[in-house]
Amino acid sequence: QVQLVESGGGLVQAGGSLRLSCLASGSIFSLNVMGWYRQAPGKQRELVADITRGGATNYKDSVKGRFTISRDNPKNTVYLQMNNLKPEDTAVYYCKTRVMDTSLVPSDYWGRGTQVTVSS
Repeated sequence: QVQLVESGGGLVQAGGSLRLSCLASGSIFSLNVMGWYRQAPGKQRELVADITRGGATNYKDSVKGRFTISRDNPKNTVYLQMNNLKPEDTAVYYCKTRVMDTSLVPSDYWGRGTQVTVSS
């Protein structure tokens, strides 16, 4: 009953920028923590950044100062602004949200992912 759709991925040269968006829709009562994860081939999925309803943020050390997570609560959307991209940022990026649905059932939902490729 809840869907997450990511957008904004693509191919970019090192040093470039992308902005990822994740729109949550469906039977949503409230969105709690929202975050971005990434997974490169042969590696575990890892947290990139997350953000609470109130705007408190957390970042993976390697993206601090380059990436910014933000959210627009009325639009049920979370963003990841990625600046000064590096080849090691190449991965599939996934949106995850903790959702309280309209039946007051809390669950974590994942998007299907969007590919980010950074060329050197």
